[in-house]
Amino acid sequence: MHIVFGLGNPGKQYQFTRHNIGFLLLDYFQEYYKIPFQPGKGDYYFTRLEIDGEDILLVKPTTYMNLSGVAVRQVLEQYPVPLQDVLVVVDDFQLPFGTLRFRKKGSDGGHNGLKSVIYYLESEEFPRLRFGIGDHFENAAEHVLSPFNQHELKKLEELLPVARQGVLVWVKEGIEQAMNRFNRNFFEAKIN
Repeated sequence: MHIVFGLGNPGKQYQFTRHNIGFLLLDYFQEYYKIPFQPGKGDYYFTRLEIDGEDILLVKPTTYMNLSGVAVRQVLEQYPVPLQDVLVVVDDFQLPFGTLRFRKKGSDGGHNGLKSVIYYLESEEFPRLRFGIGDHFENAAEHVLSPFNQHELKKLEELLPVARQGVLVWVKEGIEQAMNRFNRNFFEAKIN
């Protein structure tokens, strides 16, 4: 089994904010495969799918971003998979919009959701997918909690299917292949 955690903040007011790209990717999976999310035995919603014999659990924590690790630990207590089979999907304001970056492990990079996951897992040794949400802003907190503009939302319609493919490559072929094939900016033009 592989587990994909999409991080975000619960509530309609946060639905299309930059910080919620993890939720948006899992919502895309839900629409693509027509699979409903259901409440889990803890602070999260989840759904399962099987692709080419691979069992994949998709999880959206219902805590706010800075407590995401609570749900991650709850899920891993119920489904004790190796950390290499866990992928955490987060936004990254240090990357230009349109950039995907898979990583094997690493620090939180200033991301409160990752900081919480690292704290509750007591490890940095898990793969993550960082989504670039734009690196031009004056106030980081305002930037991550602001909604994507219309141009960005249109571009996300192109990027989310690519990210889905990247996640499937990670599941089937491993993190190295995902990094080799998907770590780049998929939009050449700058978006303002």
